[in-house]
Amino acid sequence: MFNATLLGIPLPLCSCGVIPTAMSLRKEGASKGATVAFLIATPQTGVDSIIATFSLLGLPFALIRPFAALVTALFGGTMVNLFLEKDFADTAIQQNNEVKTKEILSLGRKIVSVLRYAFVDMMQDIGKWLILGLVVAGLITVFVPESFFALFADNSLLSMLVVLLFAIPMYLCATGSIPIAVALMLKGLSPGTALVLLMAGPAINFASILVVGKVLGRKTLFIYLVSIIMGSMLLGLGIDYLLPREWFTSTIAQIHSCNHHSADIFNIICTAAMFLLLINAFILKYRKKDKHCSDSCTTEQSNQEMVVYIDGMHCNNCKNTVEKNILQLEGVESIDIDLQSGKAVIHGIVSFETVTKTINALGFEVREP
Repeated sequence: MFNATLLGIPLPLCSCGVIPTAMSLRKEGASKGATVAFLIATPQTGVDSIIATFSLLGLPFALIRPFAALVTALFGGTMVNLFLEKDFADTAIQQNNEVKTKEILSLGRKIVSVLRYAFVDMMQDIGKWLILGLVVAGLITVFVPESFFALFADNSLLSMLVVLLFAIPMYLCATGSIPIAVALMLKGLSPGTALVLLMAGPAINFASILVVGKVLGRKTLFIYLVSIIMGSMLLGLGIDYLLPREWFTSTIAQIHSCNHHSADIFNIICTAAMFLLLINAFILKYRKKDKHCSDSCTTEQSNQEMVVYIDGMHCNNCKNTVEKNILQLEGVESIDIDLQSGKAVIHGIVSFETVTKTINALGFEVREP
């Protein structure tokens, strides 16, 4: 369980992408508590969000975010092991006895794969939500009056409940939540309230609630929600009442003062590089979509080709996990998935029932064309 938590903290996976990854870990033999701990820890943070947190919110927040993920994940995993051992056993994915030998990649291909994920796939996954977070932060800064947040400035518990009320319906990644937290602190809300947003915003949304409840059951969903919500609020209250506020506001004050000065050349270069990477990722994403549509429209379906539509995939990790598990089925030669439409073209001889069972076990829904 501890190892699963440590594995999940640095991984840059969103709350939807972590579900199939956790189910794959369970399939490979991870314990019940370890699987839930991975589910809780992973969406809250990641190496990308930790670096961004350090840049925008300072070192104390960058240290507390992974610590908070560690504490809440270990608590949730322990509760599952204590109370839901029998219930959770029913949700385990059985290992297929007839799987293919995994392809062993060369060092060069591994490096290319890592770089592609870092600068293309991950940019495609977080880019939209990062831009959304920046837009929301801008709207809060410009249009929300200071007097609105003054109502909650002296009541940390009330402000946390209000943030939870707005954070849960939203779909935010761990990185996209950072500019919103900055905007809230600039408006006068406490550091503890910002931590609640940073923890609960990425980890809890309607999509993740539905999938966790479906795949792991309502009891596990209850532990999942309690671990994150109560853990974030308790840690947030601890920050507000036990630690010096200056630890968390000094970086915010610097950001506020920098708004009135021109940015230095290093910041300009970093900003330009980020936007170039985002533009490149989205160009490749939609170019691939157009190519997929062109190929699928000009190629006739053969007797050894199955087309299914998969609902619930929201990121490249969802897609990669589905591809990996389908490719392990006996008789499958290749698979091509279009993330935007959910269309999966499977080449080989395999039954629709086997494909459906495998995909459903990962937390997704299958529908025929």
